[in-house]
Amino acid sequence: MKNIVTVIKKRIYPAIFLLLIISNQACNKSAGSGGNPYPPVNPPVSGKTFQNPLLLTGPDPFVTKSGSTYYYTNTLGDRVGIWKTMAMSMLSKAPYLTVFSPPSTGPNSHNLWAPEFYFINNKWFLYYTAGDGITLNTQRTFVLENDNADPSVGTWTDKGRIFNSSADFWAIDGTVLELNNIDYFIWSGHPDNVSSTQNIYISKMKDPLTLEGNRVLLSTPQFSWETNGNVNEGPEIVRNPQGKIFLVFSADGCWTDEYGLGLLSLKDNGDPLNPADWTKSATPVFMKSVSNNVYGPGHNSFFKSPDGTEDWIIYHANPMPENGQGCGSTRSTRMQKFTWNADGTPNFGVPVSLNTTLNIPSGE
Repeated sequence: MKNIVTVIKKRIYPAIFLLLIISNQACNKSAGSGGNPYPPVNPPVSGKTFQNPLLLTGPDPFVTKSGSTYYYTNTLGDRVGIWKTMAMSMLSKAPYLTVFSPPSTGPNSHNLWAPEFYFINNKWFLYYTAGDGITLNTQRTFVLENDNADPSVGTWTDKGRIFNSSADFWAIDGTVLELNNIDYFIWSGHPDNVSSTQNIYISKMKDPLTLEGNRVLLSTPQFSWETNGNVNEGPEIVRNPQGKIFLVFSADGCWTDEYGLGLLSLKDNGDPLNPADWTKSATPVFMKSVSNNVYGPGHNSFFKSPDGTEDWIIYHANPMPENGQGCGSTRSTRMQKFTWNADGTPNFGVPVSLNTTLNIPSGE
C-alpha cells in the first residue's frame, strides 16, 4: 500500500486527520537501524556545484556541526534518525542510522516530529515531539540523552518529557538558545487545551531535562501572513557576525502554499525572557516563489560552511502548488547560502528553483 503521507503535521480538520493518521500508521514502516529511509537523490554535483533537493523528502530539517562533521536529522514520523556527513551538498549519500524507535503504545509512541540535538554539559540531548496517536492534542516534547562524543554512535536513552508544569499543553518543535552560559528552551505551543492557535514560548532551563519558572509568550499570529493558519512554529536561533540574536520561525499552516518564515530580533543585551526585548518584523523574511516553483518553504535550521566563512539555511518546501501536497511527503530538503543586511538582519533572498546550479559550501 502506498504511503500517501509520511508525516501528519499540524491540525486541519478532524476527519482528514483521522484518515491520514490511519494511513500513516498502516503504511509507514521503519527501515531499521542501518537502513536509509530515502532512496538516493544523486544530485548533479560537478566539481564545485550542486542542485537541490538534498533529499527527496525531508520535513523539518535540522543540522548541527561538531568539529568537521555535520549531523543531520528530519521528521520521519515513526522513528528518529541521524545522517552523518563531511559535506552537506552530498547529504543523500551520507550514512544513516536510526537512533530511536518508539514503544508501540504510550505518550511518545506515534507521530515523531522535528528532532533537534545539542551538545550540553559534555552530552548530547535530542529533543523531539511525539504523542500517543489517539489524538494530536497529546503531542508533547521528549528528550533522549547520549554521552558519546559522536551522536551517531553510542546509546540514546529515553529521558521522558521536558515540559512546563504550569502550562502543560500541546508543545512541539523544541529548540535551545544558549546565552551568557544560560540555556533557554523555545517551542511552539497552544495557550490552553481549547485554542488551536500555535504560539512561540520560552522558558529558562534548569538543566537539559528540566524547565524552571513560567513559560513566556514571545510571538502569536498577528499579521495576515500568520493568521491564515494561526500558526507560529519551528523556532530556530541564528546569530549574525556581530553576535546579535534572531529567532526565525515558521508561520501560517504547513498545509498552505503561504507557509514561510518570520523573524524576531532580540535587542542588544536584551533578556530573552522579556517579550518587550524582542521585535517582530512586520513582513515575512522567506516565502514562496511562484516563478521558481517553490511553495511553503519553512521549518528551517542554519549551519556554517566547513571553513566557517558562509552562512547557510536548510529548509523544506513543496515543488508544486498545494493540490494535496501541503504537509505531506513531497516536502523536500533544500539549502542555499544567505547573507546579512546593512542593519544586521538576515537576508535569505528568494528560495531557488530545483534546477538552479549552486556553488557548494566553501571548504567542501
